[in-house]
Amino acid sequence: MRSVEEHQRVVAEMIRARPSVAVALAQAQGLALADDVVARLALPVFDNSAMDGYAVRAEDVADATPDHPVVLEVAEDIPAGRTDELTLRPKTAHRIMTGAPVPAGTTAVVPVEDTDGGVDSVAIHQPRPAGAHIRRAGEDVAPGTTVLRRGQVVTPAVLGLAAALGMAELPVVPRQRVLVMSTGSELVSPGEALRPGQIYESNSIMLAGAVREAGAEVIAVATAEDDVAQFSSILDRYAAPENQVDLIITSGGVSAGAYEVVKDAFGREGIQGDQGVEFVKVAMQPGMPQGIGRVAGATIVTLPGNPVSALVSFEVFIRPALRRAMGLPDPDRPHRPAVLAESLTSPRGKRQFRRAILDRESGSVTSYGPPASHHLRWLASANALLDIPEDVVEVSEGTELLVWDLS
Repeated sequence: MRSVEEHQRVVAEMIRARPSVAVALAQAQGLALADDVVARLALPVFDNSAMDGYAVRAEDVADATPDHPVVLEVAEDIPAGRTDELTLRPKTAHRIMTGAPVPAGTTAVVPVEDTDGGVDSVAIHQPRPAGAHIRRAGEDVAPGTTVLRRGQVVTPAVLGLAAALGMAELPVVPRQRVLVMSTGSELVSPGEALRPGQIYESNSIMLAGAVREAGAEVIAVATAEDDVAQFSSILDRYAAPENQVDLIITSGGVSAGAYEVVKDAFGREGIQGDQGVEFVKVAMQPGMPQGIGRVAGATIVTLPGNPVSALVSFEVFIRPALRRAMGLPDPDRPHRPAVLAESLTSPRGKRQFRRAILDRESGSVTSYGPPASHHLRWLASANALLDIPEDVVEVSEGTELLVWDLS
């Protein structure tokens, strides 16, 4: 059987980054920058007032006191957005609002709280040193400064900076576009009435959520019966070049039974090469049957159908590869050492991923629920996966194990 590490490498090599693109700011949030961003102008763009108040020459108000205010003529009103260029004459003041450009000759701004708020003339009760309450052009960003780095994730603050610098677009690594498919004639959409032998389809909804949580884009969610023609038709429809699908994730149809539609569609032995799927057994529990390949120009990863197997396989193989292909930080879940609060057994020759509850304060971990791959309830409430090495059969209470933190 293939080791977990080997299959991780194969999947990572197959999930490839898309070429970088420039996108509008509204579409850039959450993506990684594809290049450094260099400022083309200064921030602030011009000298402006940091307060609502009065633009003055500092020497004109040097002697102001509450008992003996300095009274100056108010020669101009300068709201934010005024675009004509003004000059402040000695022994006068301009009433000015926050963010408005300071007139030439201004050396300080007196806050309105330190005046009588006059309109035609103003009584100033406090002196202000030169430079007080003036934001100088370029004191935040000088032109030519590298303000954002390649690989940095676009956050609201990044968007604000880019917009303030006059940028309408940012260069980013695009999201991976993913098709999620479930297979099985027994599957019924939630909300419909069940007939004997039918179950509600949950894998595609669960895996689509995992794809979005990883930062990728789900272009479609589909379900195929155990019918090769129907399965192939869905693939042809969504994996066509015009849909620009990067990754196809299927669940089910890859085991050793008689009705394994994914294996039947690609050949029971699988095909290695530019088109087709290689089916392998990975030394892990849950999630032993796996497949990886290329179809219609897209990478396809075929997962087992039991829901716990499908989601654990996504966590182990697909999520880190997806995030790396998008240049996103922390592609791997945090791996933490924790002390086992019980004794456990594990199958020889298989790396076991057990649902678990991690107590971060005490550093202890407890398995959660049975190990079988159909017990979805326990995975829904678990906050960690116990990672038990493949050569370990028994683990004693108090043993330190590696834990994947899912929170």
